[in-house]
Amino acid sequence: MGKSREPLISLLLYHAFKWSVVSPLLHTYLRGRIYGAENVPKSGPLVVVSNHASNFDPLLVSNCVRRPVAYMAKEELFKIPVLKQAIELYGAYPVNRGSADRTAIRAALKSLNEGWAVGIFLQGTRTPDGRITDPKRGAALIAAKAKAPLLPVCLWGTQGIEQKGSVTPRPVPVTVRIGKLIDIPSSTDKEELEAVTQQCAAAINGLHDLGR
Repeated sequence: MGKSREPLISLLLYHAFKWSVVSPLLHTYLRGRIYGAENVPKSGPLVVVSNHASNFDPLLVSNCVRRPVAYMAKEELFKIPVLKQAIELYGAYPVNRGSADRTAIRAALKSLNEGWAVGIFLQGTRTPDGRITDPKRGAALIAAKAKAPLLPVCLWGTQGIEQKGSVTPRPVPVTVRIGKLIDIPSSTDKEELEAVTQQCAAAINGLHDLGR
């Protein structure tokens, strides 16, 4: 039996959507600045961890990392018309917040095995100012199981993109900073995963402090 994801078709659609929609949105409409792209490994398993302040974040992070990223996104996003199709095209799969979602963890490991990087919001939900205050250990657990390093990514300014009552994104300036790789967790021990999680949070918040 073949894989449930069709890599060639998925990648063709991914890149078509990236270059026709997401890249122009970031670079022109949002006046995007990207720093640290040289920190992204071009191949191999990779867990991308980021902060989260907007429903547009999965698309923007995937665009800036410059390699296909399957994103762990909250299941509520899959109920929003247009956005649902966009994030599915971008390799997203749903995660049920507030529970140990083994299905999502299996999906993440499967995507890594198929050559995609995996993206995870470190706090699991949006924060009003984009800073991380309560990071979760799920990203470190997946990294430990997949023997993958973690790549901290910070989105600055995306909390201003959305406005109530409108589906049109606001043209606010956005900056994306990509940090240095964080080593593969040495075990799935709770203390080790917590230490790596806090290291990721500190790296992302440090990048956020740099501002625009």
